[in-house]
Amino acid sequence: MNVVLLSTYELGRQPFGLASPAAWLREAGATVTCLDLSRTAFEEEPIRSADLVGFYVPMHTATRIATLLAGRVRKLNPRAHLCFFGLYAPVNESFLRKLGAETILGGEFEAGLLALVERLQTTNQQTAGLPQHEPVISTARQRFRVPDRSGLPALRDYAKLDWGNGEQRVVGYTEASRGCKHLCRHCPVVPVYQGRFRVVQREVVIEDIRRQVAAGASHITFGDPDFFNGVGHSLAIVDELHRAHPHLTYDATIKIEHLLQHARHLRTLRDTGCLFVTSAVEAVDDRVLRLLDKGHTREDFVQVVKLVRNAGLHLSPTFVTFTPWTSLEGYLDMLSLMAELDLAESIAPIQLAIRLLIPAGSRLLELPEMRAQVGEFDEGALSYPWIHHDARVEQLFQDVRETVGRTEALGQTRSEIFFQVWEMAERAAGKKGAATFRMEPLPARATIPYINEPWFC
Repeated sequence: MNVVLLSTYELGRQPFGLASPAAWLREAGATVTCLDLSRTAFEEEPIRSADLVGFYVPMHTATRIATLLAGRVRKLNPRAHLCFFGLYAPVNESFLRKLGAETILGGEFEAGLLALVERLQTTNQQTAGLPQHEPVISTARQRFRVPDRSGLPALRDYAKLDWGNGEQRVVGYTEASRGCKHLCRHCPVVPVYQGRFRVVQREVVIEDIRRQVAAGASHITFGDPDFFNGVGHSLAIVDELHRAHPHLTYDATIKIEHLLQHARHLRTLRDTGCLFVTSAVEAVDDRVLRLLDKGHTREDFVQVVKLVRNAGLHLSPTFVTFTPWTSLEGYLDMLSLMAELDLAESIAPIQLAIRLLIPAGSRLLELPEMRAQVGEFDEGALSYPWIHHDARVEQLFQDVRETVGRTEALGQTRSEIFFQVWEMAERAAGKKGAATFRMEPLPARATIPYINEPWFC
């Protein structure tokens, strides 16, 4: 059976979501072609000969791009079975089926893909109009295979780690777990995993990393929604990893709540090669944090900044800066706090222009005030639209988004962009002077490690 697995976008990473199922399906005898369209051009010939085409949709942007390709794929090969798999597949099931998807798989999708291939082989692809056998969402425990990355673009073709004196490192990517045991209202993981998380077996993670190191990686990004969901599992992995590859560095994503709870392990992260920790701070207004059900407070965040810095690590905070509850004063307060904490160089500029996304199935719709705020679900945009009640905030969002895109293209530093945005927000609020007054020499960008590809949801 000929299988084509397509990825459209995943933060500049070599997609685990192609390499992992490719290993399962090749082991079962399928011929698998992996196409990462974020790095290579769309190829018609593999599509024409495919029995199954699977679109990997782990993110909102990836899903929107995939939906635009579905019609082209169907036209090239009307007989191919279309499948969408990944986090955004089940929550958009209705729309994706309208586009021709016959199978939808979310959660732990590898076993579902394998079962689908076996079903197609048994029925000789005569499945049109028949109900899907495989569960749309599965959180069953799986025995993972080591990802098979053959056929994907080389690691050097993906985003790099920039780290001091112009040094760049080739970045590999893996996952030690999926899902999350927390229920943040805005998080796309929650509608699928419902507070569950599943680990990838330690020996699989270690071997996957070993192979990526052999392929040239000198830094690894752990893509787990929260690396400390299973803190014992994660620490055992980085300890073994450091013994095997003492010069390898890595980064991980960890909740503010867990950084506080497991603060004693921060030095272990540093000592095993961790350079920076990404954390979804989202807001510094305690009311907004409660509405998002984030599980931490403004003061918790301030404390974590100090703990992480004292441990010799860098914190890379992410935000949802524009929400229905954002005010001009609140936006300025956030920027002021970031400057006070010397975080301007640690914040990717796009984080200053992130707008709250409300996808299908979002827990945000539990809030009466949110239901009253949003319009009808927009299938093309894969989200519920909303407009801020304060036109000045709405205009600031548009201006910040445009400024961030333009200034990054011009090569300006994070600090330069940060203070331009601050001055813009002051003008919107009818104030002036604070941003200029607070601008002080900050660490050079080169001293703070970061992955050199802009972030989108």
